[in-house]
Amino acid sequence: MPRPTAILALENGVTVEGLAIGAIGAECSGELVFNTAMTGYQEILTDPSYKGQIVTFTYPHIGNYGVNGDDVESDRIQASGLVVHELSPVVSNYRATDSLQSYLESEGIAGIEGIDTRMIVRILRSEGAMRCVIAHGQGLDARELVERARHIPSMNGLDLTPLVTTQAPYEWSGGQLGEWDYRPELAARANRKRVVAIDFGVKRNILRRLHHFGCDITVVPATTSAQNVLELKPDGVFLSNGPGDPAAVTAAIETVKGLLGRTPIFGICLGHQILSLAVGASTYKLKFGHRGANHPVKNLRTGAIEITSQNHGFAVDPSTLPGRAEMTHVNLNDDTCAGIALRDVPAFAVQYHPEASPGPHDSDYLFEQFVASMA
Repeated sequence: MPRPTAILALENGVTVEGLAIGAIGAECSGELVFNTAMTGYQEILTDPSYKGQIVTFTYPHIGNYGVNGDDVESDRIQASGLVVHELSPVVSNYRATDSLQSYLESEGIAGIEGIDTRMIVRILRSEGAMRCVIAHGQGLDARELVERARHIPSMNGLDLTPLVTTQAPYEWSGGQLGEWDYRPELAARANRKRVVAIDFGVKRNILRRLHHFGCDITVVPATTSAQNVLELKPDGVFLSNGPGDPAAVTAAIETVKGLLGRTPIFGICLGHQILSLAVGASTYKLKFGHRGANHPVKNLRTGAIEITSQNHGFAVDPSTLPGRAEMTHVNLNDDTCAGIALRDVPAFAVQYHPEASPGPHDSDYLFEQFVASMA
């Protein structure tokens, strides 16, 4: 049976016609962004940091190895929609339990294929990430879709953490990686540390890596106060990744202020931005963000270059860092701040994703650094 037409309508007035994929007849809207990774589409789509966003993959052929129950980063698809050049009709991988098309259908996620994703990426690189709508069906009014895209709330000032955080504290017990464990010789540590992870939209593989390095983890909601965190008597506190504008997550910023100097802190992505805001720095929205698995970052302390996995639309302004904070990592693509550490208390954070899901393992040492800070 032939699939219906789909239209991708951008707020700048550009409309592109293609074929419907995913939940046929559904509709999606959000901020259109692009990711340059060649693999890892399942981890990307289920990453809570993509809440409110529609993902364009620059790699032209997506879905060829299917999906499985082990590679999800949360309990559902978090991205609002999907834009690809071609969704593979064939699945070939011994771990696959379903196709990406069926997975999108079951989750009610709409998408579009058969379009020139290179053109879309060029638009986003020149004009910036922008709001969009994907609709399926015949006789669609492209101009009306553009107007609807223009009325989608901007990501600036948007706190999306309530949509992705846990509703109640829980103990993380899914730490075993089995045959996919990286550096398994480190997993048998007897002197384990108690870590409280504040969930702004945490990825499961971050929790796996913390567990692997000897952490017993209690995950708590994004709105948990500093007092309630400290009542759990943690050896350290982890600030997770998550979606939206970091400056809008005001309760978390106050929580971190109350934790500084009272327990070691490690942050990733949104957690990095929240730690920076808590010490008085500012954040700003990047033109089109950093999303991919091959971003070069320089460790300014060691001079080493790390190839990193990244997913963020905001960044910390290094010129606003106070004297107590040191920029420890820099993104070599555009010289943006990729990591900080505080000089007076044990607290550090990075803008990228050292859990590498998907991505390289160059930055795995940061989890060990966090454990060492709790010694």
